[in-house]
Amino acid sequence: MKPFHLLIVCLFLSFGSVASAQPIRFKTSSVSFTDKKDNGEWNEWSDFTDANVLITLDPKKDLITVNSNEIQSFKIKAYGDITDNDEVNIVPFECVDNKFSKCTIFIITKKKEGNRMQFYINYNEVKFVYNIYNVK
Repeated sequence: MKPFHLLIVCLFLSFGSVASAQPIRFKTSSVSFTDKKDNGEWNEWSDFTDANVLITLDPKKDLITVNSNEIQSFKIKAYGDITDNDEVNIVPFECVDNKFSKCTIFIITKKKEGNRMQFYINYNEVKFVYNIYNVK
């Protein structure tokens, strides 16, 4: 089943180009975050700030790398079910980061917003979202 998930991920993220096991690269333009309050509810998202970061999805190595000031590596443990409808395409990944913390990563394409793409990193206590675009 894993090769099937890799094929689907590559197809959706490459916007119709020929799928392969080549790494898929994204650049970020901005980032926002939120964290949990003591009562378990989430705070409002912060304002987006400029962020020029390279994100690499390497399906062959089951690895996602975020090349921020502190390089973050995420080992993909499971590929979630892709959601694809008229409004969004959501590609989920269950991951473990380089500090062995579990997280869920989502690559979301908002079809009704000109195929705007976002990259979410969700932990239990904090969430990050990057606005991203494909790098050729």
